Amino acid sequence: MEALGRVLNVVPIAAGKAISLKECTGITYVLTGADTFSLTTATTFGGTYRAGSFFTPAWAPIDHMYDATATDGTAVWTRVAQTAADNTGLLTAGHSTVVEISANALPDGYTYLKMSGAAAGLVIAIVHDLEIQRKPANLVKLGA
Repeated sequence: MEALGRVLNVVPIAAGKAISLKECTGITYVLTGADTFSLTTATTFGGTYRAGSFFTPAWAPIDHMYDATATDGTAVWTRVAQTAADNTGLLTAGHSTVVEISANALPDGYTYLKMSGAAAGLVIAIVHDLEIQRKPANLVKLGA
């Protein structure tokens, strides 16, 4: 069995798109572009997406990320620590950044995420460690 459907599913254009984490253990976002990205969560696909500051205590799942100074695989990944937050801050043009969110890091009852940019940054979402393995043609839709 191939990786798609066994261990991962992919949303190639995921900026501002709701993605379900119901049948996986986590999601990895690949971000590029000079942009500020923010993560929000909701209980349903069409529900109200809440920023981390909505919750008490604040939901702050991102305390580090990985940055590469190139987008073509010619640079190594460097771990970048940050104060725990629900955003990745300002990315540098020409860089790639990877942020991983564990499904069990979501607030209770919340199963949908959106990674949105303030400008025209690109977002790829990789849902991984699938709880139910299927042939790619039989994978459940991650969004609507």
